[in-house]
Amino acid sequence: MSTNIKIIGSGFSSLAAAAYLAKQGHDVTIYEKNATPGGRARRLKKEGFTFDMGPTWYWMPDVFERFFADFGKKPADYYSLKKLSPAYKVYFEEDNAVNIADNLDDIAQTFEGIEKGSAQQLHNFIDEARSNYDIAIKNLVYRPGESPLELVTPQTVTRLTQFLGNISRDVRKKFKDTRLVQILEFPVLFLGAKPSDTPSFYSFMNYADFGLGTWHPENGMYSVVEGMVNLAESLGVKIVANANITKISVENGKASYLTVNNQRVDADIIVCGADYHHGESLLEPQYRKYSEAYWESRTFAPSSLLFYIGFDKKLKNVEHHTLFFDTDFDVHAKDIYDNPRWPDEPLFYASFPSKTDIGAAPNGQEAATFLIPLAPGIEDTAELREKYFNIIITRLEKLTKQEVKSHIIFKESFCINDFVNDYNSYKGNAYGLANTLWQTAFLRPKLRSPKVKGLYFTGQLTVPGPGVPPALISGKLVAELIQKQLAKKTSQTVTSPV
Repeated sequence: MSTNIKIIGSGFSSLAAAAYLAKQGHDVTIYEKNATPGGRARRLKKEGFTFDMGPTWYWMPDVFERFFADFGKKPADYYSLKKLSPAYKVYFEEDNAVNIADNLDDIAQTFEGIEKGSAQQLHNFIDEARSNYDIAIKNLVYRPGESPLELVTPQTVTRLTQFLGNISRDVRKKFKDTRLVQILEFPVLFLGAKPSDTPSFYSFMNYADFGLGTWHPENGMYSVVEGMVNLAESLGVKIVANANITKISVENGKASYLTVNNQRVDADIIVCGADYHHGESLLEPQYRKYSEAYWESRTFAPSSLLFYIGFDKKLKNVEHHTLFFDTDFDVHAKDIYDNPRWPDEPLFYASFPSKTDIGAAPNGQEAATFLIPLAPGIEDTAELREKYFNIIITRLEKLTKQEVKSHIIFKESFCINDFVNDYNSYKGNAYGLANTLWQTAFLRPKLRSPKVKGLYFTGQLTVPGPGVPPALISGKLVAELIQKQLAKKTSQTVTSPV
């Protein structure tokens, strides 16, 4: 029998959940606050330029393949992929940059040229990371986080010490050159925590980087959103845009209806794919599992100051993905996690999609996205945004040896206040809860509300964690929980005595 399921938000986890639930035969409707689907992965178009407003890295292609395969499809049915070569470029200081190749052997030779003996060390490190990846991605992350026993397998028992160690310590045991250390610590930043707070087991992110490579979907990450929308709609999912949800109503202990644009919308089951904290704020206080003190005590992934810029010329000495690590990483990290403040000398990242994708900018011009990681919840003003834009653009000019300020056609910014206003994001966080040891698996907020029947959550603040591939997995996990609960209810109804 078809169940009436309403989903709040249209990010990757919501779209995934909707597709799985529709495949199960349910009547699924997604309500999106903004004008277009995608959540944080929206698209900006301006004056012939196209920008991904959110995620710009396509890692872990096997997770995308597994998602589409569940529907008898493959990514190529919806978008084209290109493996980036080099994967990315890292600037440490003027005349000191490292290109990361698209294969491990070449990367190892790059390492060896910087630090003698590091090539073999890298192969050993990535062998361990590959093994962790196989355990994590093929098994652990596809578990719903309802019990600590989910983490206990024959494979993980042998790796118990990897949950007690941390990435930073492991890397520094094997590599001495600061540049190599920073390159190897970089991938775990996608998990939202400092390398020193990230369990050793998460080295699987290094295999995602060096082993599986960095890819670019033609027309940007938003083409993945479009593919998922097409898949969901082909299964019967309805998507309603400009739908502002102000309340989740509970009757007799069960999620009963949403208030959408001041109208009542009934539901048998409600799935919240919006920011978890915001989702619970839509409930009356007695139905909320997590207090304000709980959220305040959590370690959140950073927020970001983003700039979307159109240049009237092609830029030199940059790659599609370019990292600027020419300042002290540890000092910037402390300004995010330990003493939240605007950093004096921020590290930053730049994406130049028009290096790969001719549709990203008019001929002879360049599209660029700049990102500075920031502590959530700090002050956000137009003056601060402009100050930091000048800081990073000056450093870009110095490091890449070119003048670019006079070639800016336009720039748009997006920061903490926008994350709050557009995505109802707690303190303006950009991508959820960090994956620290005490915020892993069953220690994260639950997919299933323990206080309200028929209410579920999905996305970056629940399992398995932040990032696009984990969001796809989160959508699958919540759909499986719902189907299991419905099957149990049906069984009880059938077997109950008359």
